[in-house]
Amino acid sequence: MKIVNISEAKANLSKLVAMVYQGEKVVIAKNNLPLVDLVIHKPEGRRKLGLLGGKYTVPKNIMDEDAEINAMFYGEDT
Repeated sequence: MKIVNISEAKANLSKLVAMVYQGEKVVIAKNNLPLVDLVIHKPEGRRKLGLLGGKYTVPKNIMDEDAEINAMFYGEDT
């Protein structure tokens, strides 16, 4: 395991990335206090679409105007 301070990490980032890619553990520290681990990115996978399929029905009047909402936007007709 290699512990490097932030200033050293900034100066040697590509070298540290290569080390992590090769399997070494790298910890970035501030004032010798470990803050973060430098790790290889692991994709989360594909999004699953249609999770709510069949669980919600859209009302027939979804596009109808609502007098109360129109009054909020446009004011009352007098």
